[in-house]
Parts: sequence; C-alpha cells; structure tokens
Amino acid sequence: MKNLWIFACLTSALAPAALRGSDFRHAVIVISHDADPVQKKAATMLTEEIEKRTQLRLPITSEIPSGRPAFVLGTADAIKKMAPRLAGGISRGKAEGFTLVSSAENAVPLAVVAGNDDRGVIFGTGYLLRQLTMERQRLDLAPGIQKSTAPQMAIRGQQLGYRPKTNAYDAWSVPMWDQYMRELAIFGTNTVELIPPRSDDADDSPHFPLPKMEMMVEMSRIASEYDLNVSVWFPAMDADYSDPKTVDAAVKEWADVYSKLPRIDAIFVPGGDPGHTEPKYLLALLEKQAASLRRYHPHAEVWISPQSFDKAWLEEFYGILDKQPAWLTGVVYGPQVREPIAKFRERIPKRYPIRFYPDITHSWRSEFPVPKWDGALASTEGREVINPRPLDETAVFHYFQPYITGFVTYSEGCNDDVNKFIWSSLGWNPDAHVKDILRDYSHFFIGPQAAEGFASGLMALEQNWRGPLLSNYGVDVTLQQFQALETGATPQQKLNWRFQEALYRAYYDAFIRTRLITETQQEELALSQLQRFHTIGLDALNRAETILNTDMLTPIAREYRARVFELAEALYQSIHMQLSVARYKAIALERGANLDAIDFALNNRVWLKNRFEEIRRMSSASDRVAKVNEILNWTNPGPGGFYDDLGNPAQEPHLVMGRGFDKDPAGEASARSGVGNGTAEDGWRTSWVTHALSLYDHPLEMRYTGLDRSSRYKVRVVYGGDMPRVPIRLMANHTIEVHPLLKKPSYPTPQEFDIPHSATQSGTLELEWSGPPGLGGNGREAEVAEVWLIRVP
Repeated sequence: MKNLWIFACLTSALAPAALRGSDFRHAVIVISHDADPVQKKAATMLTEEIEKRTQLRLPITSEIPSGRPAFVLGTADAIKKMAPRLAGGISRGKAEGFTLVSSAENAVPLAVVAGNDDRGVIFGTGYLLRQLTMERQRLDLAPGIQKSTAPQMAIRGQQLGYRPKTNAYDAWSVPMWDQYMRELAIFGTNTVELIPPRSDDADDSPHFPLPKMEMMVEMSRIASEYDLNVSVWFPAMDADYSDPKTVDAAVKEWADVYSKLPRIDAIFVPGGDPGHTEPKYLLALLEKQAASLRRYHPHAEVWISPQSFDKAWLEEFYGILDKQPAWLTGVVYGPQVREPIAKFRERIPKRYPIRFYPDITHSWRSEFPVPKWDGALASTEGREVINPRPLDETAVFHYFQPYITGFVTYSEGCNDDVNKFIWSSLGWNPDAHVKDILRDYSHFFIGPQAAEGFASGLMALEQNWRGPLLSNYGVDVTLQQFQALETGATPQQKLNWRFQEALYRAYYDAFIRTRLITETQQEELALSQLQRFHTIGLDALNRAETILNTDMLTPIAREYRARVFELAEALYQSIHMQLSVARYKAIALERGANLDAIDFALNNRVWLKNRFEEIRRMSSASDRVAKVNEILNWTNPGPGGFYDDLGNPAQEPHLVMGRGFDKDPAGEASARSGVGNGTAEDGWRTSWVTHALSLYDHPLEMRYTGLDRSSRYKVRVVYGGDMPRVPIRLMANHTIEVHPLLKKPSYPTPQEFDIPHSATQSGTLELEWSGPPGLGGNGREAEVAEVWLIRVP
C-alpha cells in the first residue's frame, strides 16, 4: 500500500501533459463597450491570471472577432445585446449565479460567461479560470461546456484582520490584499470582514506597511472593486455602556470609521471576547450605532452574537430579541455561545437569520479543536499551525448548514488558507465532494500536472493528525508524497507559498514523529537505569540523567529539521508568514510561531531531571526510595485498578466519548481533547500537557465495568487544562458526591478521594466531572488530565 501511494504521487508529479482541449492562446477578451467597473474588473482579472500562468497577455476589446478565439464576458442582458447569436439558452437566474458555455470541439474556440448580475460575472469568470488548463504557452479549455449555477448560501465570507495578532496578515501590502481578495472571489466568496483600528490587539506591528486605518480604507476599496460585501467586526470594549457619556464617545469613535470606509455592508458586534457588556446595555448601544452607521451607509446591516454570555445573560438576550427590534438584521452564532445551535434557532425569532462564525484557524482551545490530536504534535505545532482540515471543516459545515443563512469564517492568518476555500466552495454548492474541491484548489493554485497529487497530499496532512503519532506510519508516507511533488516541481511552484505551506507541514510532522520515536526510547532506557536505584543508589540517577541529556537526533531527523527552517524562511519571504518570534517578529509563540517550539521535549526528561534533583536534596534514604518508586510506578494503579491518560488517544479506554466529532463537531454532548498551560519543555509530565474536557453544563464522564463488588475503591486524579480558576466537582453514578466544587491546584498535582462503597457495589461505576452550572465564557470547565481508579486492599 505504501509503495502504491508513492507511485501514485510520482505518476501525478511526472505525468505527461493532459489531453488538450480547445486552444485559446490567441484569444481576445470581449466585454461590452458600456461595461460597468465590476465587469471591467472581471476582464482584468481574467487577463492577469492567465498571463501569470501562461506568459500570454490577452487583449481586452469590445468587439467579437470573426474566426478568432474569444472569451466573452458580461451579464446575461449584456450578452444578448452584444452578441444575440451567442445568447441562445442563456437567461437570467438567481442572484450571483452565471452560465458558462464553450464551443463545440471542432468550432472556433469560444467561451461565454453570462452573469445573472455583476457578481455573477465576477464569479463566472472565476469559474472559467478554474476550468482552464494553464501552463507556459498553453491555454486550453474543454469544449462543449454548458454550466449554469448559482450559490446556495447567501453569505459566504472570510474574516481578514489587518492587526498584530495575526500570523501573516499584518505584513501584507495593498497588492497582496488585492490578490487574496481576488482569489477568494474566484472561488465564490462574496463577503470579507475587516477589523477596526481598535480591537483586542497591540496598537502597532513592526510588519505594518500602512497604518491600520489607511489599510482598512484600502481593503474596503479593493473589496468594492470586486463587488464583495464588506462587513466590519466591531467589538464593544469600553468598560461601562450604562454610562451615556461612554455610549456617546463610542458612537463618535465608530462613526469615524464609518465615514472613512468607501463601502460597509454590515457590522458584526460580538457579545464578548473581547468586551463584556450586559445585553440590555449592549443592544441599546447597537441601536444607536445602527442609526449612526446608516447615515453613512444607508443599507448596512447590523448583526450581534451572544458570545461569552452566561445562562442569565443569554436569557436576557432572548427576551430582548422577542420584542423584535427592527434595527437589528440578524444574529451570529460562533465561538463561546453556550446554547446548542438547534435550540438557539428555536429561541431566536424567525425574522432574524443566523449567520455562522466558524473558527477555522485554531487547532486547540477553539470552537472546533482537532479531535484525538497527539500531544507531541499539539504541544509543538501549536494553536495556529498550518491546518488543512478538509474532512473536519466539511463535517462542521454540514452540521450547522440547516440552521444558517451563511457564514463569515474566523481567521487569524493564512495558516487556514485551504479551510477558507473549503467553506467558500461548500457555501456555493453544499453537495460538492471535498476531494473535488481540493482538486479544484490544487488545479488553480498549484497547476494541472500536480493537482491530483497535491489534493491527495492535503487530505493526507489531515490524516497525519489522526490518533497516536507513534503508530501513525502514514506520516512518513505523506512526506514521501510531498517529496515526490517537490522533485517534480517547477521553479514557479517552489516559490508558491501554498506549495511551501504544505511542504512545511509535511516535514514538520515527520520531524516530530521521528523525534517522538527516539525520545520514547530514550525515556525507556533512562527508566531502566532508574530501576537499579535499589542496588546502586544515586548512581542510577546519574546514569539515567546522562541518557536523558544525550542528543537523540538521527541524521534523517536533522535533514527534516533543516528543511523546516528553510521553508520557514521561504514562507517569510513569499507571504510574510511569521513562524518565529525571534527570527520573524511573530507577536507570540501561540500565534503560529511553531518554529520556536520545534525542539520542545516530547518525553518526560525535564520532569524527570527535576525529580532527580529533588531526590538528591533529600536527607532520608526512605524518602528517596519512596520518590523513586513513585516515578517508576506513576501509571501503575495497582492490582485490580485502572489508569487513563486523558487527552492521549491511545490511553483513555474508560472515557465516554459521546457522539464524536463527525456527528457532534460542536462538542455539545461529546468529550473533547484539550491542551493545558504548560508543556513538557516547561517541566510538565507529557500526561498533563493534554487532557479531556467537556463544555458548559455537559459533564465529562468515565465508565468502569467488571469491578470487584466486595472491594472499596478510591480515585486519584490530576486536574489539568487552561482554566485553573474554574472550580470542579466530581460525582459518582449521577447522585453520589465524591467531592464538592473545588479549586484546581495551580500546578498539576495528583489528588485522592474515596469512592463510597455504595457506588461500586454493582460492579459498574460512572464518574462525572462538572463545573459551576450556568457559566459563560469559553465553557471549558471540566478539564481532567489523569485518572487512576485504585482498588483499596
């Protein structure tokens, strides 16, 4: 199987030229003499994108030539006036849709894009570009195309934040933003969401080519040229909106933004993160903001989300919406909304559509964390890693699709580029197959010869993150797949930032797996020396520590690491991606700067060396022996006991998973994996780095069967996670309290609690952890890293 996969990739990379379609090398681009600016933009987009890939500069004209290939662009009405003989069968349809027709095989090559409106011309031209086969001095289109299509979702948007917190956007110039918005439009995006100068960010970035307000104006202008809607994510961050002076100042501040932007079609105000305002004051503010906004942009919409609201505030929010304020356009469902989407839709008056705000950029501590992600990858690759997740994003889309009118994704940079195009494509056609979307993406952005191999590689990168890394041999195959593409790549492809991103991930994944294999062996060897403590004393610690200090990098691992650094530099040069704080001035490690984490410990060597130092300081021989035994028997629950390393997909057999990501991507009734505030590099045990969690009022559950009915048991537990200030409670069998709400230790520490005998007498035990009911915020309350169920002799 492995060899077949590599062969498939090689044959894709080295395949002969595909069968040629109709030759358009000598074509002209025809638009009406009275075409409006949007239609002219479509023609410019077509000629420029063709030239980039083919070296052919097609002229733009208003006359259809006789006997010469041509691309004819316009609205359906314009086509009928300009070329009635070409308009047969073309009629205006649904908004934003289009018809693409190409001539028969032996006729003079001709292709007609007839948009149902101006946007339809842009989107139809984008679709045409995706159908063309473009290589150096080659421009082909399949004959006999007859395609009429229109989008299924009204809102298909992407958030593009020019702010310091992002992992690349803050360094983008005006031409780079123009190119990216163009590419989004080519795949059917109809909305971009901007971020105002004041948000939960630093005021400046060393990467900014323009001040924030100037760039925001430019981005609004660019979007308007492509006829894309402009939404503004506008957080309400002032301390007290019950104060009329604060409200007046906010209205004035926001109006300054409204007045400067050439286009605003909507604003979206999150209820929290950032901001924390009681609904009655927040909606009163928005009513004033809506009136102010519409003085500058009369048809602009106003959207709000109850993000971070606790149960009481959410009920208050529902009560206000029940009065159906006319100034409000709709409601946004996104991160940190504590109500399941189905119930949320029931509670929101029908007059208000729901726009979805899916987090496509973060891989943990997020709305949709990677399921069952190995801790070695999670702790090194981090929260904003390059993250193509085609299957996961498709599952999320289809789960929420019945309830929403559209979406604007939450993005922090170009790490999530593939995910953006998955969403835009599904928003146009929810029935599209994800592999076909990736083929389309790869054909246009990478090239026709490498399209199949690159699409398969993107699917494989997602599979690299499935389950235990030690046993995931597919990681090595994925790298071999991309190395084959790399071998056959053209110079232009090697300079292509999307090609570089995929290579970076493939090499990084393989490097971490190679290290994990050797560092696992390293720890096993060190512990085998520690077992000799009872015979050779402290010298066993010294021998174990010598092993732990040994450089375990293999020659192949060094090659992988070097290539990762080369690709990081290439990505900084090509797309200004900031993969390191020290090298590229990323704002923080967790903001995509995973080059700085590439050498983080993957085993317990730092924790072990700290324990060794404790042992050396002990004056009592019996204390030393006890500490060594604790280390050696850490995961041993004793006879008749059970141990789970929650968050480790290979060691959590008693965790009740619930419906799982495919059926419950929102985690409404499923256990999730999480990542704590520390790493093995910080001295945490690897078993503390990851944990299991549940959201809001849904408990985290474990289930044991086959227990000794006559024995008593106790539970030892390590509470982990990233929310140490949220107290946690443990119940047995739904009704028996094992411990009340307790504050978690600031440092992961095992704690023991007796299990009442009545809870285990049936031979079955269910444990449930929960936080205080009704909380808001991110909902991560029950976070548990390790559990031992110990049979008491």
